[in-house]
Amino acid sequence: MPFSLMTKAFFKQLAKISLSVFLAFNLSAQVAQAQSAKPLPQVLFTTNMGQFTVELEPEKAPKTVANFLAYVNSGFYTGTIFHRVINGFMVQGGGFTKDLMQKPTRAQIPIESNNGLKNSKYSIAMARTNDPNSATAQFFVNVKDNAMLDYPGRDGYGYTVFGRVIAGMDTIENIKFVETNVDMATRMSDVPVKPIVIESAKVIK
Repeated sequence: MPFSLMTKAFFKQLAKISLSVFLAFNLSAQVAQAQSAKPLPQVLFTTNMGQFTVELEPEKAPKTVANFLAYVNSGFYTGTIFHRVINGFMVQGGGFTKDLMQKPTRAQIPIESNNGLKNSKYSIAMARTNDPNSATAQFFVNVKDNAMLDYPGRDGYGYTVFGRVIAGMDTIENIKFVETNVDMATRMSDVPVKPIVIESAKVIK
């Protein structure tokens, strides 16, 4: 065989080997990536108006998710209510009992609002006071896109989104339409006339 043909055959074979090595390496990388990717935690809420499931983002909001899961796993949310419902804005709960007594909480957590997650419809975020680092147990579900709550917001901080509702949106929709009033004893506004009770919250994934 002429030298030129031998050279062409050699490089052709080399190309095949290189392609095989590349494909094998790429497949191994994909398998390793799939194995290392952890499924996002999910929490199932059961209320007296139905169920809904939230999927959390621990990589985007690690301290917030860890804090939230600590409340879930301790059973803290059982018996709490959605105490503030504003159709066209959000539904908030996780801090008060049916008689509007606020439950004692864990320590406040630092804000993690600058994480790229948005207060879009059905996202779940932490409630707080004017102090950006005051979030404890209370959370809210946005029932519309609330860009004004995104980092940096009006106060330079915004509100920490840490997940979103992935199932049971109909429950959230039903909650947002309930009748509300001002509770005369506590002067709290937008309180549902009929208590919306969280019967349980548990990690399902």
